[in-house]
Amino acid sequence: MRDMGRQGGYRSVAGARLALATLPGFIAGTALQTQQPALWFWPIYACFVALALTLYWASATKHIAINGRVWRRCAALVAVALLGFALCGLRATAFERDALSPALEGRDIDVVGVVAAMPQHGELGTRFRFQVEAARLDGSAVALPPLIDLHWYTNGYGASPDAAPLTLPIALPATEPRTRAEPQASELHAGERWRMTVRLKAPHGNVNPHGFDYELWLWEQGLQATGYVRTGRNDSPPQRLVQTWRHPVELARERVRNAIFARVADRAQAGVIAALVTGDQNAIERGDWDVFRATGVAHLMAISGLHITMFAWLAALVVGALWRRSGRLCLAVPAPSAALVGGVLLASAYAVFSGWGVPSQRTVLMLATTALLRLSGRRWPWPQVWLLACAVVLAVDPLALTQAGFWLSFVAVGVLFATDPGAQRGDDSKSGRGLAARLRAALREQSVLTIALAPLTLLLFGQVSLVGLLANLVAIPWVTLLVTPLAMAGVLVAPLWQLAAASVEALRWYLGLLAALPFATLSVAAPPLWAGAAGVVGGLLIAMRLPVSLRLLGLPLVLPALLWLPARPAPGQFELLAADIGQGNAVLVRTHAHTLVYDTGPRFSQESDAGQRVLVPLLRALDERVDTVLLSHRDSDHIGGAAAVLAMQPQAQLISSIEPDHPLQALRPAAHCIAARDGGQRWRWDGVEFEMLHPGAADYDAASKSNALSCVLRISNGAQTALLVGDIERPQEERLAAEVPEQIRADLLLVPHHGSKTSSSAVFLDTVQPRLALVQAAYRSRFGHPAPSVIDRYEERDIRVLDSAHCGAVIWSSARPGEPICQRDADRHYWRHRVP
Repeated sequence: MRDMGRQGGYRSVAGARLALATLPGFIAGTALQTQQPALWFWPIYACFVALALTLYWASATKHIAINGRVWRRCAALVAVALLGFALCGLRATAFERDALSPALEGRDIDVVGVVAAMPQHGELGTRFRFQVEAARLDGSAVALPPLIDLHWYTNGYGASPDAAPLTLPIALPATEPRTRAEPQASELHAGERWRMTVRLKAPHGNVNPHGFDYELWLWEQGLQATGYVRTGRNDSPPQRLVQTWRHPVELARERVRNAIFARVADRAQAGVIAALVTGDQNAIERGDWDVFRATGVAHLMAISGLHITMFAWLAALVVGALWRRSGRLCLAVPAPSAALVGGVLLASAYAVFSGWGVPSQRTVLMLATTALLRLSGRRWPWPQVWLLACAVVLAVDPLALTQAGFWLSFVAVGVLFATDPGAQRGDDSKSGRGLAARLRAALREQSVLTIALAPLTLLLFGQVSLVGLLANLVAIPWVTLLVTPLAMAGVLVAPLWQLAAASVEALRWYLGLLAALPFATLSVAAPPLWAGAAGVVGGLLIAMRLPVSLRLLGLPLVLPALLWLPARPAPGQFELLAADIGQGNAVLVRTHAHTLVYDTGPRFSQESDAGQRVLVPLLRALDERVDTVLLSHRDSDHIGGAAAVLAMQPQAQLISSIEPDHPLQALRPAAHCIAARDGGQRWRWDGVEFEMLHPGAADYDAASKSNALSCVLRISNGAQTALLVGDIERPQEERLAAEVPEQIRADLLLVPHHGSKTSSSAVFLDTVQPRLALVQAAYRSRFGHPAPSVIDRYEERDIRVLDSAHCGAVIWSSARPGEPICQRDADRHYWRHRVP
């Protein structure tokens, strides 16, 4: 019997070792599935699950078909990889079944449901998540996704449907607001049941190279439709039904956030406090976010893993101290174990109250995993603990692999483990260290993280803070030990919020000084994946406690990430990148050594525009130095992002048709665009000719509409020609066709006025004779762009039309004129919206 027990023990240990050895397989399988361009039919994933379980059973039981330890481990690794792949796929297919039917898009639907999260109040209205309980269309019940994202606009005002995720999610047709007293958006509260009329659309965002993936963000949040509340004269007014018992935590968060803003007069200070207490990152002002990113402390201003971990540590200290006061409790459960459990539970409660965001969920899972290991008495080597925590997180949230925060947090933990001799020995005790020793250890840890994570930060964000070490050495203890405790204590003792506000202001002053330094940030072109991975390894080698000769081996690995230069057009060639910015124009024109930006897209709200959201990250990722910013005319969907682009590119020349007293003139004096035949602009870059064709000098006195003054730019290398025309309409088109017919002939045409019925006249198209036409317009544009009749005219002439709703960003090169690249096709993922 003893031998049998010993043999069973050996088998259990061997099984545990086999399971641990297969953790990389589960991670790899999950990662592979997240790269699928489209989902398969769910029975295929189910078959993979059965195959994986069978293969793992064969490897774990020494099946006759698998002999030898190496082959058994390989079989187990493949089995677990298949399991991770299949489980991730099954979850995705189950989620996709609740997607919004295309037949329901743009229809007025009567819905009843509950406000599922605290509402976000903004410049144009209120945004909130709505848990649908019932929906009816024309009196008949219809099925909607269980959770939708809605915007209740103020005064019937609407904006672009492709706004950034924290601004405007959908367009609103022009409607007249009611004058009688009716429910307002400000009356929404979490947990309330409402009846309202909504208009929905499928989740659709901008898709650009190196851009934010809005559709992935919606998928991760469980949102499968976005829309707005109908409040027009002929619509049934929204009706509050009852306050339910559901979502009590969200209601508490909302009340605490409102109390903070009521107590703290300065909105910038109140925004930071609200973000730290309730997790409301929208409360932080855009200018403060810019400073936090420039100084590398943005991770401190959201409920991140650091906050949850520090809260768990402090909670464990308090629970342990209180537990030791009772001898009976200590006899029942040892104080260290009680402190560990109490710290994890209280940290979980803090994570729930702060919004249960994805970073918080990751951290709680990691803490719970390591806590269970310690309570079980196991002392695993740090790589196994690290891999187990990673696998647990991915089992719960497979798409965590697509998030920058996941990579930063797990790589940071791995770096600290790998460079900490105590962790490598399995000794995590830091008791007995003096204050000076602890300060030196903290300084070293922050230095190691700064060096090791710099290449990864460049890979993910295209820039790294050079003052991050100085900023974090002060900000981390200041925020975690002073600001956050005061902010949290203010929930019980409100006057403490004033002390928290004062500490926030002191930190903002310090960070502002660092951000103002000319060398505060380093921006380089976004390196490819292999260069970033090599850079992380190189940074780790440099940071580790190794001989200098070995550390120097890390330098060649880091250099590709720091010195990477994206490919540019050859001399005599040029390239156009029509960015996906929703309703508006924004085109990046590159030659061998020069760059021009034609229009800068729309302004979404006071805090968000296409320049800040799309163009600035794109220019940073490509490491572009813009020579000229050309704004076709003054309409907000063409110049909305100009301020952000001009601030980023102080050397850029500004050319436009805007009036002399336009606010942009205060940022950068603009030269009027004037046709070259009237003595206006014509120049040559790297063998490529740029020529202004419209407006003429006299048009500035005669034009009555801003569209008529749109700057028309011709770009040609002699073999290929592109024509960028802004919002010119039929009169300007006919004039150009009559006066300069040869010069407007082009291979590529930026469709006038986004495909409006007032443009793309037959005579203009017959004169230009383009082979390719680009339409920059929003998905389900409230203006109806591009108009079907206009598209018909292009198709009658066999002109290929690419629009940003279907294509995302479009890249066209004069060297390969017949091979335009659609970003949605080049970077396909199953969570991306497939436009009908």
